[in-house]
This record gives sequence, structure tokens and C-alpha cells, in this order.
Amino acid sequence: MFADFTASTLAIVFISLVISITLHEAMHAFTGFWLGDDTAKREGRISLNPLKHIDPFGTLILPFITIILFKFPLLAAKPVPFNPHRVKYGEFGAALVGIAGPLTNLLLALVGTGILHLSLGFASFGFSQALLIFVQINVALFVFNMIPIPPLDGSRLLYAFAPEAIQDFMAQMERYGFFILIGLLVAVPAFSDLLINLNTSVIHFLLPGLT
Repeated sequence: MFADFTASTLAIVFISLVISITLHEAMHAFTGFWLGDDTAKREGRISLNPLKHIDPFGTLILPFITIILFKFPLLAAKPVPFNPHRVKYGEFGAALVGIAGPLTNLLLALVGTGILHLSLGFASFGFSQALLIFVQINVALFVFNMIPIPPLDGSRLLYAFAPEAIQDFMAQMERYGFFILIGLLVAVPAFSDLLINLNTSVIHFLLPGLT
């Protein structure tokens, strides 16, 4: 994944990240508002302006470093604020807010896949490669964010169905979750291999014969 680090490839990765993360975070905010919590709306996060969502280090610098080191982007945008006590359906509403972001990335990957299939035979090689990178980025964001480790989005889905004891444990570990993820990537090769294999499987499913 992301094997050729040319200037044009890095530019496409950058543009893809900005588009994908902006829509990811905006959908978190919109879903929270749709479910009755206006916290994110009041802070201007229901927006397609990337500057509202991007953290300079976590969103732009960190993914390039981790792509080079792990062949997989690890990143963090500005957290979208929401009040879980104000959304409809309680914990399940909070889970919907959480998974709205990664599901948006999955949808973007599907759209990119559809365009790539439709353009085969007449699109330029550069256009096809840009679409392929866009799909790879969004698949990676979907897979990574669905990991059920706080503070990643997948933890919200697990939290909604977990017993109270596990919920309490997850709440306590949330402040350390990002460091736990880095530790797993660095110290547990099987973890990064699992993420790469999941990415590869999804991409091969979407684009059989093209990757």
C-alpha cells in the first residue's frame, strides 16, 4: 500500500486526506445535530471547510510519517464535540455519531470504486492512479477508525453493546488510547499486519483484478 512515494503521489495522498477527513468529521457533527445535540453546530463543525477539522500535526504530518513507517496512515483530526446525554437513543445514538465518520469513508471508497470501474478503458493512467489512492485512503480510514479502542470511532459501537464493567474500563483507558495504538503498531507486528491484511482484503473485494 502506498509503495511509490513520488511528489505527485504525496500530493494526491494529501488532497485525498483533506477531502476524506473533512467529510468524515463533518458527518460526525451533522449526525450529532440530526440526533438532537447542537454542540458541534454551535462550534461551526457542520462545515466542509477543512480548516474547521484539521489538526496540523495529527492530520497532515503524522499520516505521512506512519505511512512510511508502517505502510498505514495513523492520524487524528480535531475531535468533534458532542454531548452523549443530549442525543436521541442514548448509547445507541452516541454509537451512530461515532460510526457516521468511518461509514462516510466507506461510502467515499465505494464512490471512488464506481468511478474507477466506469472510467476503465478511456481514463488516463494518472487519473486511475489518483482514484486508486483515494479509495485506499478511505478504506484505511474506515478500517482504522472502526478499531474498538477508545478514542477511535469503533469504540462507540462497542460501548453501546458492552456491559457496564467494560464501559467503565473503556472510559478509563480513553485518555491513553492513542498511545496504546502507537504501542501496538510499534511493538506488536501482528497488529499492523492485521490492519494491512484487512485493508488489502477490502480493496481486493472492491477492485478485483485492479490491485
